[in-house]
Amino acid sequence: MSKQLSLDITANIAPIFARHETFHPRFGWLKKGFDAVTQNSGIFLADDAHIKLGVGKNMAKSIRYWCVAFKIIEDGRACNASEFGDRLMADNGYDPFLEDTASLWLLHWNLLKQPCMATAWHFTFNTFRQSEFTIDDLLFAMKDSFTGRVVDSSLKKDITCLLRMYVKQGSEVSLNEDNLDCPFTELDLIQRAGDSKHYTFRVGQKLNLPAEIIVAACLEFADTIGRGQRTISISRLLFEIGSPGMVFKLSESALCDAIEKVARWGKVISLSDSAGLIQLSFTAEPLSLIPNILDRYYRRN
Repeated sequence: MSKQLSLDITANIAPIFARHETFHPRFGWLKKGFDAVTQNSGIFLADDAHIKLGVGKNMAKSIRYWCVAFKIIEDGRACNASEFGDRLMADNGYDPFLEDTASLWLLHWNLLKQPCMATAWHFTFNTFRQSEFTIDDLLFAMKDSFTGRVVDSSLKKDITCLLRMYVKQGSEVSLNEDNLDCPFTELDLIQRAGDSKHYTFRVGQKLNLPAEIIVAACLEFADTIGRGQRTISISRLLFEIGSPGMVFKLSESALCDAIEKVARWGKVISLSDSAGLIQLSFTAEPLSLIPNILDRYYRRN
């Protein structure tokens, strides 16, 4: 990955830490929370919300946090389903029970895009640039970046939760509810490296990451950083903070292959080469192109 750092578009956003009550998102939690809100927008305000959800009090708080962080519900005095949540998780949505790994990639992207309510996650995937690391490496880097704005215990909780969320626990871990793998381990973004103390990002092609999800993220990122433009360089899509290349840990070939695959049928995007600068070009406002790209993928699968 490039060492080049770009301006962090989150610099003026207050960091958010340790809101997950130490729980990573469990199987079924997002659907449970989404359905509950669509039936009763004030459910999380009720004293017996945890009873209605069939979980413990802290788990109910965690479900609310994750549903808001993944942007499938909108937080306020009461909660409402978001447009993204409806499109993905309504009973007639793309994938209400998250059976397709593509949906997990889409949620991973949604978690890290702005406004991001998981600051440690955003830092780990976008700002932290060590390819192999230990928990202490990540902790020290976060402490250095967020000096005076967070206590160490909150950072440790977030790092522990993040690694449980993305790293497969392995057969040596006892099978109890707290140690069951999170669905996001299917993304295989972070792996153990040699021993139990070292971890590494898996950079490059992702066989279970559809080209359409990558291109949809590219178009959304292009809209965020260059509204009104009809091109964005591949280098920005790979290396800028918040880019698909950083969030998905992609190589240049993996990114270009995805764009070329969608361009073959989409006809509204293309790879162009201008004086040696490879760019993604699009013929309309980037956000307007995303629904058709995602619709085509989910109709086909």
